[in-house]
Amino acid sequence: MSVVPPGGLLVDRYGRTARDLRVSLTDKCNLRCTYCMPAEGLPWLAGPQLLTDDEVIRLIRVAVQRLGIDEVRFTGGEPLIRPGLTAIVTAVAALDPRPRISLTTNGIGLARVAPALRAAGLDRVNVSLDTLDHARFLRLTRRDRLDEVLAGLAGAVAAELTPVKINSVLMRGVNDDEAPALLRFALDHGYELRFIEQMPLDAQHGWDRASMVTAEEILATLGTAYELTPDPAGRGAAPAETWLVNGGPARVGVIGTVTRPFCGDCDRTRLTADGQVRNCLFATEETDLRGALRAGADDDELVRRWTAATRGKRAGHGIDDPSFLQPARPMSAIGG
Repeated sequence: MSVVPPGGLLVDRYGRTARDLRVSLTDKCNLRCTYCMPAEGLPWLAGPQLLTDDEVIRLIRVAVQRLGIDEVRFTGGEPLIRPGLTAIVTAVAALDPRPRISLTTNGIGLARVAPALRAAGLDRVNVSLDTLDHARFLRLTRRDRLDEVLAGLAGAVAAELTPVKINSVLMRGVNDDEAPALLRFALDHGYELRFIEQMPLDAQHGWDRASMVTAEEILATLGTAYELTPDPAGRGAAPAETWLVNGGPARVGVIGTVTRPFCGDCDRTRLTADGQVRNCLFATEETDLRGALRAGADDDELVRRWTAATRGKRAGHGIDDPSFLQPARPMSAIGG
């Protein structure tokens, strides 16, 4: 039987309870993926704008001990370039109750730091990988670092940061022919693959639904090489719909944020690197916790602000609504 924490649960007007906290640790990244940001990068947040390590830890403690959060995912930008990452993971793993702790990364440098992160308390990782072709990787990311990403995946397995999941975005005319090969790679190495529909979160605001590779198309392409059957386990509040591959036990997932939205089961809340709460990935409003922290707010005030932000969550992301506005912040600034 679950116990309601002292600050209450993060429940919105539609009865959804947020238990999964996504924490962006930096807006910076060491890749320049074409569907995320321009080649020259973006105007990064200045140091004083970022939450300090102690501020990050305090807000996570409030979320876990006062608001019922039981899973914490560190994101970016690229979280591995945050100098205090290991210390933050250590502090979060020491909380009582202890949340599940995961990390979404591009994999660069992961092979080197995976053992230390595992020792600190990190449970598992998601690694972004959109192609297995070196030339394509260079075109997509504007960096020749595919071998480092592959080494990061292997290093995560060696450090027992399992299950290791791969996140792949397919783009029409770019890498949409690689779906079967990516799945074969994942099956051969014991990784869990998740395809993600490209979302309107690019800094250039160049996303076009008509050119997006849809979940239906991804499944059809995979179906030419594999037998896929719906996963009888269901997905619960997870964003990915999963299918058994050739009868199982291996699975492949598709996150159809645009064409197969899962807003009705969403259990996520987000904290940006500069201390803003976002109740939806596509929210156009934020609630400032950094300002409250630095003005001397106690935990009760932080709880009040966070719960109020959650109550304002919309029923859905509204991408299909004619009035939909792409968030001003790109994915690198929001956190995945």
